[in-house]
Amino acid sequence: MRVKGLLYVPVLGLLLWASCMQAEEPQVENGTEPVTKEKTTEIEEEQDVMVLHINNFERALTENKFLLVEFYAPWCGHCRQLEPVYAEAAGKLKKEVPALRLAKVDTTEEKELAEEFEIGSFPTLKMFMNGDRKTPVDYSGKRTVEGITQWMKRRSGPGAPTLDSVKSAAQFIDAHNLTVVGFFHSVDSDEAKAFKEVSLEVTDVEFGLTATPEVFQEYEVKASSVVLFKKFDDGRADFLLPEDGKLEKSNLTTFIAENSMELIIPFSQESADKIFSSNIHLHSLLFINSTVESQKTLLVQSKVVAKEFKGKMLFIVIDVTAALSHVLTYFGVSEEDAPTARVINMDTAKKFSIASEDLSPDSLRQLCQEVVGGTAKPYYRSEEIPEDWDKKPVKVLVGKNFDSVTQNSSKNVFVEFYAPWCGHCKELSPIWDQLGEKYADHDDIIIAKMDATANEVEALTIDGFPTLKYFPAGGKEVISYTGKRDLETFSKFVDAGGVLPEEESDADDDDDDEDDTEKAQESDSKTEESTEGTSNKTSKDEL
Repeated sequence: MRVKGLLYVPVLGLLLWASCMQAEEPQVENGTEPVTKEKTTEIEEEQDVMVLHINNFERALTENKFLLVEFYAPWCGHCRQLEPVYAEAAGKLKKEVPALRLAKVDTTEEKELAEEFEIGSFPTLKMFMNGDRKTPVDYSGKRTVEGITQWMKRRSGPGAPTLDSVKSAAQFIDAHNLTVVGFFHSVDSDEAKAFKEVSLEVTDVEFGLTATPEVFQEYEVKASSVVLFKKFDDGRADFLLPEDGKLEKSNLTTFIAENSMELIIPFSQESADKIFSSNIHLHSLLFINSTVESQKTLLVQSKVVAKEFKGKMLFIVIDVTAALSHVLTYFGVSEEDAPTARVINMDTAKKFSIASEDLSPDSLRQLCQEVVGGTAKPYYRSEEIPEDWDKKPVKVLVGKNFDSVTQNSSKNVFVEFYAPWCGHCKELSPIWDQLGEKYADHDDIIIAKMDATANEVEALTIDGFPTLKYFPAGGKEVISYTGKRDLETFSKFVDAGGVLPEEESDADDDDDDEDDTEKAQESDSKTEESTEGTSNKTSKDEL
């Protein structure tokens, strides 16, 4: 079955190519065929982004010392998402630093270039420097306007400056909110070279290095090390090299990421990336109202607790007056609940809470200790049970009545876990209603649904929407439904006691393969593209 899925891409491509050729075939008028415009070495631009092809690619490299090229496919969702960001970054760089240019290559048209640079996923960004076509640098920055411009400037710049005096070091440190300074016995040592390589990858912090004894003395550094200076919290953090003196780039990168954030991090779109990419997966969230003085005082007092758990847990403050309703909804917090706290384990999605009236630095410390120690009891959100939850063909489940309905010894329960905003769920809704009506008179079958964004169940983790699960009578093992989402297939599945007919399973395998290919072409999820995809389910990460 997999072969069919793999053949889907080239077959579809040939069909599209043939249809396009037919649609675009030059029409003969008055016995004369129009002349086809050939590509020349001229370089056109679209929104300040150079449009490159096989004929002008070399010219672009020759004429532009620093050139970032996006290899894209028109059907790629990530490419479409990046397009306005890329264009804005191109315009900004063209205006501020004309030597830094952005370009793009349509790989569906320029297969020779795609093959030359081994493009396997989209979009792929590569930086070409000084006309070097053989060794481009893979883009490793953020896909934001600021991320692209910072990365380009860092890569094309002079690199980390050498601080050869106390005065130059002091000026450098004072000029920035965050600075990372490498103290080495030689600026040409192996550890200094590794430090410089890290400085090219971490673009949101300023780097400098020194081998001057007076600078070592001024900042009380006795051996080769890296110091992160910051204008908040403790003011600095020291990264000591191991006894062998070898600087591991991954360890330094992690050190910078963890220590460049405040003890209690204000949550925002800008800080979210650092929070969710952190290696620390226990997060303590403080919900406060920034307009209430007593709550601001509580926040300051909580820094002591944050310092005690540094390296084990991230502390994050969320202002309930800010436009962060989706975060409040996810944790079941309202503006009136502030001040309150929640702790979440990002690996298990389990959440822990403190009642607003009990919140203090001491109670916060106790909760954090219990979570780290594995003794804390998680909480699960639930709406109130609707008065008419069982009056319609499709029964409405919430956290509070879920177990009593699904664990009924005499009922088989088929449940849709949905999100109100999910497009796939909206498409399924009328079919699910029809299914409920069809089995409304069956005493041993219940068709139900639950809003999984507002209700949680201890025994289940819902990763995407819609998720369909069948709970057999008698407490037997829960069955995940993976078949087609139509009334006929649903009915066969229910009638068979939670077993999908073999022919449907085989057909579904074919569909999954085709869905995989389509997903690889048109995915709009927030993960990297690949040649593999998933079925039409909305990821919970899209929250």
